[in-house]
Amino acid sequence: MVTQQTNLSSKPPHWYLSTQGLIAILATSSIIISIVLGLSSWKVYSEYPLYLCYILGGVPLVYELVRKALKREFGSDLLAGISIITSLLLDEHLAGVFVILMLSGGEALEAYALRRASSVLDALSKHMPHEAFRRKGQIAQRISLSDVVISDILEVRPHETCPVDGIVIEGHSSMDESYLTGEPYQISKVPGSNVLSGAINGESLIVIQATALPVDSRYQKIAQVIEAQASKQVPMKRLGDTLGAWYTPLAMAIAISAWIISGDPKRFLAVLVVATPCPLLIAIPVALIGAISSAAARGIIIKNPAALEFLSKCRTMILDKTGTLTYGKPILTEIEVGADKNEAEALALIASLETYSKHPLAQAVLKAAKERNITIRSVVSISEKPGQGLSGICEGRNITVTGRSKVPSHIALPPQKGGLECIVLEDDQLLALLRFRDAPRKESKAFVEHLYIHHQINKVRILSGDRTAEVEHLAKLVGISDVLGSLSPEEKLAHIESEIALAPVVYVGDGINDAPALQASTVGVAIGANSDITSESADVVVLEPSLEKVDELLHLSRRFRRIALESAVGGMVLSCLGMGLAAFGLLTPLMGAIAQEGIDIVAVVNALRTSFAAKTIRDELQ
Repeated sequence: MVTQQTNLSSKPPHWYLSTQGLIAILATSSIIISIVLGLSSWKVYSEYPLYLCYILGGVPLVYELVRKALKREFGSDLLAGISIITSLLLDEHLAGVFVILMLSGGEALEAYALRRASSVLDALSKHMPHEAFRRKGQIAQRISLSDVVISDILEVRPHETCPVDGIVIEGHSSMDESYLTGEPYQISKVPGSNVLSGAINGESLIVIQATALPVDSRYQKIAQVIEAQASKQVPMKRLGDTLGAWYTPLAMAIAISAWIISGDPKRFLAVLVVATPCPLLIAIPVALIGAISSAAARGIIIKNPAALEFLSKCRTMILDKTGTLTYGKPILTEIEVGADKNEAEALALIASLETYSKHPLAQAVLKAAKERNITIRSVVSISEKPGQGLSGICEGRNITVTGRSKVPSHIALPPQKGGLECIVLEDDQLLALLRFRDAPRKESKAFVEHLYIHHQINKVRILSGDRTAEVEHLAKLVGISDVLGSLSPEEKLAHIESEIALAPVVYVGDGINDAPALQASTVGVAIGANSDITSESADVVVLEPSLEKVDELLHLSRRFRRIALESAVGGMVLSCLGMGLAAFGLLTPLMGAIAQEGIDIVAVVNALRTSFAAKTIRDELQ
C-alpha cells in the first residue's frame, strides 16, 4: 500500500501542509492590496503587502525547499523556490508573490487531496475490547484487558468481541472468525472449541479459559505485523516528480543560457517565472480531486490519491477468496439422499427442523427450500444439544441433523468431499447428506478473464486463509491457476513482498486478516465496508461488495492518468514556448507570471474533466 508515512519520498511535515491554504490566501490578498495601493495616492506603500507575503509565506516555502535540497530531493517545485529568491534579489516583488501563490496553491490542493494519515492501529484498538469479564465463582468482574492472565475464566457476551485466544468451557454459540481466518462461515462453539481474539460472538453467552496473554493473542499478532509493515514501505515515484525530473533541468538550462548570452539577470528570472511548473503543482492535484469526487459518487472511496496514479502501473493482481471472489456466505450445493429416499421430501423434513435452529448453516438450508418452493412441515418436538446436533420429530419421523463423527458406525456414508457437510438421519438410517460451499460471485469469472485483455494484468493469484482444497475448488470455477491457501496474515504478507520485488501489485481483500497485505501492496483495495481495520489499511475502499466496482476503479484510474498527463504535459509545452519568449526578452518577469497564470487556467480547466466521467465507466462482465 502506498502509505503517507513513507511512500511519498519528499513528503513535507504536517505543519507545512496545513499552512498552504493560508499562504495562498495571504498571497492573493497581498497581490490585490498591492495593486489597489499602486493605483491610489498610497502608492508608496504598495510594496509593503508583498514584503509581508515574502516573510510569512515565502520563508516557510523556501525553507521547506532548502530542507529537501539538503536531502538531495530535487522536485519540480525547486524552480519555484529559485524564482522566489531571485525575484526578491532583483526587486521584482509582484512577480515573486505570484510564484508564492502558484506554489502554495498547488501544495494546498495536494494537501486537500492527500489521504488522511493512516489510522490502522487506532482502528484495531477501537475494534478490540479494552476490558474483559473475569469470573470468580459465579460472579463476573469487569477488569482491564491488560490484567488478563493465562487460565483466567472469562465471559464472552452476545455480540461482543472475544478479548483473548482461549478454549470454551461452558455454553454454546457461533462466532464470526471470517475476518481473521478467511473461513467464510459462522463457526459453532461448544465446550472444547478453540476461540480467537477478535472473533465476534453470536447470540449466546459463552465462558472461555484464556490460553494466551492478550499481547500474544491472534488479533494482537496481526496488529504487530501491520505496525512493523508501516515502517518499511518502498517509495514510488509519483507522476509530477517523474515529469519534473526532465523539465526542471531543461528550464534551468534555458534560464542560465538567457542570462549568460544577454547579460541581463532579469531574463533569468523571467524564464524561471514562466517555467514555474504549475501544471504539475496545480493541474495534477485538481485532476486528483475531480477523480476522487467522481469515484465517491460511485461508492468508491479514494483514501490515498496516489493510488489513482499507481493502479494503472500494476501488472499483478492478488485476490483474497472469502468475501472478495465469493459472497462469504455458505449455500447448499448438493443433496445426496440415502437409498429409496426422495430429495424434495428429505429437504422438506430437514428445513422444517432447521426453522428452529441457531446453527450457522440453518439459513442456507431454509434458503434452498424457499428457492425450490418447498412447504415447511409441522414439528412436534425439537432438541439442539451442544455438540450433538439438531434432532426432532416431524410428521412422526425421528430426524437428526449432525456431523459425520456422530454417525453410528453401522451406517454407510458417501465419501467425504470438500466444503462443509451435514449428515441427516431418519430413524437411524441415512436420509441425506448435505454439502455446503461458499459460492463465487456471479461476475468473478468474467472479471478475472477480462483483467488480462482490458487492464494489462499479467498475473492473477489467490492468497487465502481458507483451506487449500476450498481455494483450489473456487479457483477452478473462476479461472485462476495460481493459488495458495491456508495462509496466515504473516504468510500473505511475505508473498506480497516477494511479488512487489518483481512488479507493482494491487491487492483486493475484505477481512482483518487481509490488513497487512493491503498495507504492504502497491495499492490496497478493500471490498465492502465490513471492517474498520481493513478500510483503514487500504488505499481504496469499494463500499459495494462487487468486483464490477473494482473494474470501475481501474477505469477511473486510467482515465485520471490520461487527463492528468494531458494537463501537465500540455501545460509544460506552453511553458516551454513562454520560456523561449522570455529568453529573447519578449516577456518581463511580471508578464511571465501573468502568462503562467493563463497556462494554469488552461491546464486546470482540462484537469477538471476528471469530475465529469460518464455515468457508466466499466466493462460489461457477463
